[in-house]
Amino acid sequence: MNLKMLNNTIFEDVKNSNGNFSKHFHDTYTIGLTHDGLFKSVNLNQTTLAYKNSTRIINPGEVHCGDSQSWKYTNFYPKIEVLVQIHEQIFFDKKVPIFEKHIVNDITLYGLLYKFFLSAYSNVDDIEIETNLIHALSYLVKKYTYNTKSFNNIFDDKSIIKNSIEFIKDTLDSNISLEELAKNSSLSKYHFLRVFKKNVGLTPHHYILTQKIQKAKELILQGQSLNQAGLNVGFNDQSHFIRNFRKIYGYSPKELLQKSNFILYK
Repeated sequence: MNLKMLNNTIFEDVKNSNGNFSKHFHDTYTIGLTHDGLFKSVNLNQTTLAYKNSTRIINPGEVHCGDSQSWKYTNFYPKIEVLVQIHEQIFFDKKVPIFEKHIVNDITLYGLLYKFFLSAYSNVDDIEIETNLIHALSYLVKKYTYNTKSFNNIFDDKSIIKNSIEFIKDTLDSNISLEELAKNSSLSKYHFLRVFKKNVGLTPHHYILTQKIQKAKELILQGQSLNQAGLNVGFNDQSHFIRNFRKIYGYSPKELLQKSNFILYK
């Protein structure tokens, strides 16, 4: 399949999840369906329960965590540009849609997204997948967009944070020190820690760890071994890599090898 809108988009279909998800974030949106079970979702320090046939939406950069009980769900992680494109086609205005409602109980939305997921996992014709995607996301944008922001990087309005994030991404495979981060921002370590946590919602260490895990996930789905993916993002201890991966995603990286459940579209 070769849909530009879905290029390098991750899909996950999990049959049974039980346990805690530690605080993390995504550079992309998270849009997912709860098919069964229960998920207690904490997003922006607000707790909401996700029940059967509900839709879960997380904006890029929002720090979230949660707790699952016999949770059966399907997620995908569309890039910011995908929702911007949908918004522009509907309203002729290139803006980033922001969603206020984190858990949506709307059976129509659930049905549209479910139809899209079925077509994506079945790998049917590109035109059918893209049609289902546009129908689902246009309904979501038209009905649930709470606010919009200018189309730029999620942290572009704060130059210190933007520069720090770019530095982290450029040096992700190394052991970045707090001194390097502070020096790159021309701040003391104390002030850098305070500014970063205030604006991002995570400590620099937690942010870097999350970025490493997300990158490793992509590398595994691209075909790298678990060991090599861990090493390529700076984990010399495989058990440390597996433990932190499970904390964020609720499942072990080994489960990514079940290709029918986890997809990285190219």
